[in-house]
Amino acid sequence: MEPALEMVLPAVTNVVAGVVAAPDRKDIVHHYIQHHVLYHVADGNPSAWNLPFIRVQALDVFRNDGVMLALALLLLVAGFAFLYRRQQGDVPRGWSNLLELFVVFVRNQIVQPYFPERDARRFAPVFCAFFFLILTLNLLGLCPLFSAATSNINVTGGLALVAGAFMVGVTIWQKGVRGFLRTFVPTGAPWILLPVLVPVEVISFFSRVFALAIRLFANVLAGHILIFALLSMVVLFGWLASPIILLVVGIYFFEIFMSFLQAYIFSLLAAIFIGQMAYEGH
Repeated sequence: MEPALEMVLPAVTNVVAGVVAAPDRKDIVHHYIQHHVLYHVADGNPSAWNLPFIRVQALDVFRNDGVMLALALLLLVAGFAFLYRRQQGDVPRGWSNLLELFVVFVRNQIVQPYFPERDARRFAPVFCAFFFLILTLNLLGLCPLFSAATSNINVTGGLALVAGAFMVGVTIWQKGVRGFLRTFVPTGAPWILLPVLVPVEVISFFSRVFALAIRLFANVLAGHILIFALLSMVVLFGWLASPIILLVVGIYFFEIFMSFLQAYIFSLLAAIFIGQMAYEGH
């Protein structure tokens, strides 16, 4: 019996050790996701690694979303200043062609359908700024070194407040202060219902700004959490879960597509909301 016990006991010990260690692995996964993805809503500490398998303390500065905003702006200015070249002739080439393709897309597909022709070209740079800034932040957030600034509700809230300010400013510019206030009074509504309808319209205005902030924040944050949650399966189950890595790679490339899509949707919704308030019936 003793040889049999000697063979069985190590196996039982390993199973028990695995069961005991399981909560520890879960805690490791929980803390890693919290520090790497939810650092701005948790305790604010950066993750242990800012590069794969190593940490360079000097690079922790890129975990700050304010730094990421400044970096994105710097990259955009450098990109448009040094990559864009106006050639002689009508047909741009190279990087100029790519940048102009995006600018024309924003002007024709986002701004013109909701703004009169006289103002579409005037406000196109505003929506180009929204589109390129959000796109740059989204793509930088997919790099292991950088934080995903658009997964921070403070950043998306700030962008939504800017869009809300344009909603108010453009409407006052077009209709005046009295015209702006009248946008909260439904046309043709019985006066007896106005005490109910006016607060509803005011709430609707703020809900649009709130929706812009939450939609971008939630979609970007959910994508990052999904990637790390799937990778945690490898931590919890070892090599048996290694095929998950192929799924994660596919989701990562899908997140690149989502970076473009979220920038487009934010800019489109902002154009719709501004156009509805300032240019009724357009």
